[in-house]
Amino acid sequence: MTWEPEVEEIKRRVELAKQMGGPANVDRQHASGKFTVRERIARLLDPGSFHEIGALAGQAAYEDGHMVSFIPSNFVMGTGRIDGRRVVVAGDDFTVRGGSADARVGDKAGYAERLARELRLPIVRLVDGTGGGGSVKTLETMQRTYVPANPAWDIVVAMMSEVPVIGACMGSVAGLGAVRVVSSHFSLMVKGTSQLFVAGP
Repeated sequence: MTWEPEVEEIKRRVELAKQMGGPANVDRQHASGKFTVRERIARLLDPGSFHEIGALAGQAAYEDGHMVSFIPSNFVMGTGRIDGRRVVVAGDDFTVRGGSADARVGDKAGYAERLARELRLPIVRLVDGTGGGGSVKTLETMQRTYVPANPAWDIVVAMMSEVPVIGACMGSVAGLGAVRVVSSHFSLMVKGTSQLFVAGP
């Protein structure tokens, strides 16, 4: 018995995830003068140091036991190095559903923050979308709401006293994404590109 078919399938899915929202959406991102999240991470980190976590997260459709389509999570995260120092880096992929929280798979943003806290590493957030997950679609999927309390807020606040936090507003950011940008020790915006809204659209 060999695991070669399964290993090849994993490699295929990783390559699909690297295509993000597809060529048309990547072209649209470039046409608006913005890099993709993967391009941003590659430029931020020391060459070859990025170790992605959760690359296979996404939504797949199957027919007769075979995957026929795959939409990756719109959140890319992992560890890497900046000038030799190890960091956690996390960013929204605007090419998949505009970076909206309801296109994420699981709580990858929360996982990135918990990872930074547990490993006591600085975290760099590249925020380019909406972040609270309070959309009608999300609430329908969850079959509940978290109003008035949002459990993600506790992590955002706790991090401020535990690890260095950098928040970069890379586009139009609203909701919890905006909270994550301003709840940082150092936050920045891109002139002529970034917009920050205090609540979801």
